[in-house]
Amino acid sequence: MPDTHPITPPDAQTQITALKNQVRHMQSLASLGELTGTATHEFNNVLMTVINYAKLGLRNQDAESRDKALTRILAASERAAKITNTILAQARNRTDAKEPTDLVALINDTMILLQREMQKYRISVDTELAAGLPLVPVSGNQIQRLLLNLMTNARQAMGEGGSLLIRLAPVFDASGQTVSVELTVRDSGTGIPADVLPRIFDPFFSTKSGPDESGKGGTGLGLAACKEIVDEHDGKIRVESSVGRGTAFIIRLPIQSQQQAAA
Repeated sequence: MPDTHPITPPDAQTQITALKNQVRHMQSLASLGELTGTATHEFNNVLMTVINYAKLGLRNQDAESRDKALTRILAASERAAKITNTILAQARNRTDAKEPTDLVALINDTMILLQREMQKYRISVDTELAAGLPLVPVSGNQIQRLLLNLMTNARQAMGEGGSLLIRLAPVFDASGQTVSVELTVRDSGTGIPADVLPRIFDPFFSTKSGPDESGKGGTGLGLAACKEIVDEHDGKIRVESSVGRGTAFIIRLPIQSQQQAAA
């Protein structure tokens, strides 16, 4: 006789979890696509540098000109290697595993990918990255997506010109022990109106009419994804903004995971 037992449908929480995982996977693919597009432009700039200085070295036979050309070619090639390694790392690491990570190195790698974009829009970028910070247990892919989202949003808020500050500093407890790190992304852009601030982390909420000329933004998923990433790392995120003066996103990430703290 055929099995007459009814098939039990998945409960609502299981369905919600599955849908969240699907959305996270699509966001990861979209971020990888944006990252690849950004890296392609950066790589093309590097290639043009190599070609131009190779021509310079061939045209000029004196040692000084050739040394200059070879030095610039070497520097451009090393930059190309960093860009390629960043993309390969993103493509290979498809898990959300958290590992002890050097956030200063991660920030510097991310800024390499956005250097051309910032130069194109005449954005000056300053960094204040504390030395000697402990490694932080994070998913490097997720934190890089977070940085790319926040830095791209900052660039879009400033239009042509403006200044962007990236700061990473330790946070101490009463005994002077480092308990977390604080990452700040501050722009000098248009700012966010007070009536909009409470909704900026809501999924699909956006003040933009659609993607800009670079093809980025406008989906309303960027800041929602940032909030989710911070939550998954047991961290906290807050925003400070003044219309006409700019916006700062401040993120705190613990240097120990909840499992480590409970051990």
